[in-house]
Amino acid sequence: MTFSLDSLIHQFGAIGVGVGAGLEGETAVVIGGILARHGSFSPVAAALAAWLGSFIADQGFFLLGRWRRQSKLVTRIAAKPTFARALAMIETHPIKFCVAFRFIYGFRMAGPMAIGVSKVPARLFLALNLVSAAVWAAAFTSLGYSFGLAFEKFLRRALSPLHVAMLVTVVGSVALVAILIRNRRRLRAETQGTPA
Repeated sequence: MTFSLDSLIHQFGAIGVGVGAGLEGETAVVIGGILARHGSFSPVAAALAAWLGSFIADQGFFLLGRWRRQSKLVTRIAAKPTFARALAMIETHPIKFCVAFRFIYGFRMAGPMAIGVSKVPARLFLALNLVSAAVWAAAFTSLGYSFGLAFEKFLRRALSPLHVAMLVTVVGSVALVAILIRNRRRLRAETQGTPA
């Protein structure tokens, strides 16, 4: 999925981050933050796109759970153990779950669909979804942006002339040994295959 996310984001920029945030989640947003760090688009645009993409997708999943409970998608998601766990959490802590589900692994679709099936009022979920999506988008865009900076620094250190020379020497030595072993095996196979 990462390859398709990369191409989606490279081709469509911040809009790709928004689509990826809605479909995939944090991976797309972190990639968006890294690309923002490298100047592909502004970090604010990446975070706003991630916020909108996540908000719209989760609102859609909520509405599916609320109005289309018998649809194939909802019944398939409802059959998974994460859906039952989500419902149990909603029973005990509805507001906390509405805010936190997008930060918990495995609740990408099950979380908002379970909230839709529950008795949580639609207006309450709308408000909590707006706030939670904004916090989530800012956090993961910042993570990608910071990671991009750390990766840049690492590459600058790692790609010093001495490190490049060492890397070329190691790769060259390994390639030379591999060629010598292959030639020896080929020679041995040829001598064993010829009659004495």
